[in-house]
Amino acid sequence: MAHAYVPGLKVLARTIIKKERKLPIEGEVLVEKGGLVKARDVVARAFLPGPVDIINAANKIGIDPKELSLFLLKKEGDRVTEGEVIVKYSSFFGLFRQEIKSNLTGFVESISFATGQIILRRDPTPVEVLAFVDGIIEEVIPKAGVIVKTYGTYIQGIFGVGKEKIGRLRVISKSNNDELSDVSLLQDVQEGDIIVGGSYVTKEFVNAAINKGVIGIIVGGIDAETLKDILGYEIGVAVTGTEEIPITFIITEGFGKIDMAQRTFELLSKANGRVVSISGATQIRAGVIRPEVIIPFLEEIESIQDIQEESFSTALEVGKFVRVIREPYFGRIAVITELIEEPYNIPTESRVRVAKIRMLDTNEEIIFPRANIEIIEEE
Repeated sequence: MAHAYVPGLKVLARTIIKKERKLPIEGEVLVEKGGLVKARDVVARAFLPGPVDIINAANKIGIDPKELSLFLLKKEGDRVTEGEVIVKYSSFFGLFRQEIKSNLTGFVESISFATGQIILRRDPTPVEVLAFVDGIIEEVIPKAGVIVKTYGTYIQGIFGVGKEKIGRLRVISKSNNDELSDVSLLQDVQEGDIIVGGSYVTKEFVNAAINKGVIGIIVGGIDAETLKDILGYEIGVAVTGTEEIPITFIITEGFGKIDMAQRTFELLSKANGRVVSISGATQIRAGVIRPEVIIPFLEEIESIQDIQEESFSTALEVGKFVRVIREPYFGRIAVITELIEEPYNIPTESRVRVAKIRMLDTNEEIIFPRANIEIIEEE
């Protein structure tokens, strides 16, 4: 049985998109407000301090800590490489020799002649934040990061796993209900591509895609068991998006075999061959985070600075597009034709507020609980 989780998904052909790009610790912002950036440009950088190695040098060679200075080959602040001798001791006219070598590549952080300890620190690890999308720097957050603004297609999914990826979009399904099961579909796919399927993707196809070097899959549905096999554990309800896997998944409809919404498939098809940015980060609980697909179309506008954002109402209104999130119509797209004000008796014998909706694929009109439909933001 298929399941969905969050309401109010956005599926927009053209819109303003803003992305906050922040470092995990204080660092340096490398761009200026108003500057143009490409998706792979580094906009901020910081350095995480490396781990330390504490060496009880005086104790190791059996001397008084105050004598340590006589045998040091390095001083505080000096560079060291792994395996390099930093202390050389000899006694009885050279008959007894001892050496202490560095276990890391880094520098000498401190030397204590009171304790006889030498502290070495590994080189810091650089942490870089990419712009993620082509656009303009709308705001600089001092010592932290930036807000990048772009214009283009924006699609949110139901569920995702995997880190941010930037690659070429390849639509390899002919329709929104095609399965990704035939590995021959990968024949023309290149390493670093992000592929688009229809209703479903099999475990065998995923494995073949990984071997081909595919970095992302956008598809309507997937089995939870397939995700479990790829991750090595059962997915929970915590935040996703940090998984150490070679491929990022954007699931647009839910778990199981579910046709990708026609509108979503059409937008992705029109962007075939373009550079796309995807993120599998998902949070189902409070503070909802949704997986997303961003496809910039900056060439269509004269100046991104002059474009104004449009507000979006989450209130149910006649004429709004919705997705049904409960069986027996799960995943289907409809339009609201009437909002019935009085509570209505449903088959469970409960009295709930309902809406009359018309299925876009069959034109069938049904009465359905308002709590079981979600708004789809479109132009």
